[in-house]
Amino acid sequence: MDPVELTAPGLLLRGWRARDARAVLAALREPEVERWNPQGVRDEAGAREWLRRRADPTAVDRLSLAVTDAADGTLLGGASLFQIHDGNASIGYWTAAAARGRGVASRAVTALGGWAFAHLGVHRIELCHAVANPASCRVAARAGYPIEGTMRDSHRYGDGRRHHEHLHARLATDPDPGPG
Repeated sequence: MDPVELTAPGLLLRGWRARDARAVLAALREPEVERWNPQGVRDEAGAREWLRRRADPTAVDRLSLAVTDAADGTLLGGASLFQIHDGNASIGYWTAAAARGRGVASRAVTALGGWAFAHLGVHRIELCHAVANPASCRVAARAGYPIEGTMRDSHRYGDGRRHHEHLHARLATDPDPGPG
């Protein structure tokens, strides 16, 4: 997939860079990220390997972007499209602790989803999150992903337990949710 760079109000979504390793390590070791989006990154070498996998230019079924502050480049989180196949995709995200509560995730999800509809010809994007994570439910709603149902014990999260998940989805034909 060609390099992608997107903007949203106050944000720049860009490809991952090797110099992001320290910021990625700090963000992914934060307890809430480890609980809801465990990545298994334990040290700087692990962060570099994590970055290498996400920056793979040969990947055609996934795209992972750093979410940064448009003004100063600070890493605020990450957003990814994955399981891109036959007009469908899934979207995921995480937000660094210092960036939470500022609408970063909803703006990033809105921008990345809109790009997927416009440039990849995707028709449906699914977003799943643990029912016990109400902040992610708010992100989905703000980004225009209505809830479709609850999947029981569908995913094992960082606490080692299986959790029910809400399934949200957005269609290319849905109304634009605005900037997120």
